[in-house]
Amino acid sequence: MADDCFAHPRLAAVYDALDPDRGDLDAYLRMVEEFGVRRVLDVGCGTGVFALLLAERGVEVTGVDPARASLDVARGKPGAGRVRWIDGDATALPPLDVDLVTMTANVAQAIVDPWAWRSTLRGAYEALRPGGRLVFETRDPARRAWEGWSKEGSYRVADIAGAGVVESWYDVVEVDGPLVTFRSTYVFRADGAVLTSDSTLRFRERGEAEAELGAVGFFVEGVRDAPDRPGREFVFVARKPSRLVSGEG
Repeated sequence: MADDCFAHPRLAAVYDALDPDRGDLDAYLRMVEEFGVRRVLDVGCGTGVFALLLAERGVEVTGVDPARASLDVARGKPGAGRVRWIDGDATALPPLDVDLVTMTANVAQAIVDPWAWRSTLRGAYEALRPGGRLVFETRDPARRAWEGWSKEGSYRVADIAGAGVVESWYDVVEVDGPLVTFRSTYVFRADGAVLTSDSTLRFRERGEAEAELGAVGFFVEGVRDAPDRPGREFVFVARKPSRLVSGEG
């Protein structure tokens, strides 16, 4: 089930305006070029920002997300007809044969249930062609990023076309081992409505993520740094073995 910040129509409609800086996607765009990618499955595509950037570059894109409200926003954007949108998740996909599967931003960490995470990795594996890659990012738990998540550090005011002035911020609600739950609050000044959305992220150790990838059949080709958060995240590049090359796996 998607969090309200993605699934509530009113929140999905303002999501992009409240998070306009998507410089984090630049590293993924560079990897698309580096790997010579022509077909991409974007898991947790949300409002379609990354999927549409790829489509503009001539990449064949499938975007999947369980939040229908976010997909409705994506489908309403210019160029949306060039992307195949799927309402669902990576555990139940039609047959695909893509070069790259991506999970940008918080997507990987938002899959907190171990069974759901393993099923997502299996779905990504099945969607890839032999030799294709899975790329996702996850915060290094040793950096304890959640300790800086507070209203004081996250408060924003945005004047959004069609919505008016919206205040937003988030606070940590609970830390339970690797699980961190935070609450996002949105105040719509136009009518005084206050909406909240609770989200939980799983902070995986590097070794834990590598073991989970290996259990599904991937081999880890590399673990990179996130240019937008240097020293604070792991960017995993995992590869599905090629049937044409012996010794991989």
